Amino acid sequence: MNKNRCTWCGNDPLYIAYHDKEWGVPVYDDDTLFEFLILETFQAGLSWITILRKRENFRKAFDNFDYTKIATYNEDKYESLLQDQGIIRNKLKIKATISNAQAFLNVQKEFGSFSKYIWSFTNGKPIKNNYKNMSDIPATTALSDIISKDLKKRGFKFVGSTVIYAHMQATGMVNDHVVDCFRYKEV
Repeated sequence: MNKNRCTWCGNDPLYIAYHDKEWGVPVYDDDTLFEFLILETFQAGLSWITILRKRENFRKAFDNFDYTKIATYNEDKYESLLQDQGIIRNKLKIKATISNAQAFLNVQKEFGSFSKYIWSFTNGKPIKNNYKNMSDIPATTALSDIISKDLKKRGFKFVGSTVIYAHMQATGMVNDHVVDCFRYKEV
């Protein structure tokens, strides 16, 4: 039986698996929230499938997205990341990953967890949208603008409104599966 899916995942098995198992599922775990924040950072200006194909390489290169380790990366580690052909070797995005890990730890100290902080913007519950077509789904919203601005104020980098809205979609803060997608009701 063919399932109706959001058209963005096309026929790529990796994209379909991501769509069917992860995208839009509410995430309250700090480790996973950090991983998606970093992956979305690297995705800026690129396609998401490019990032998904390199996800395991990113995990290896960035100590399984352990933000406590990443926050302490020194110049030698930074230089080794610039040489790692398995990841996106963008100087500013690599530096942003290190500073974002430090900012992430600061948010945890202030709020008890990053999850409490980020989910406070939606009162801890996903926003369920009702889009019929992919073309109806926005790249940013007033809420992603607010979150982006607040993250920047807290020292985060590469967290523009588009990156933040993609993060909100990926981590289930918003359900942007189109209404005829089989995952719409499931998440």
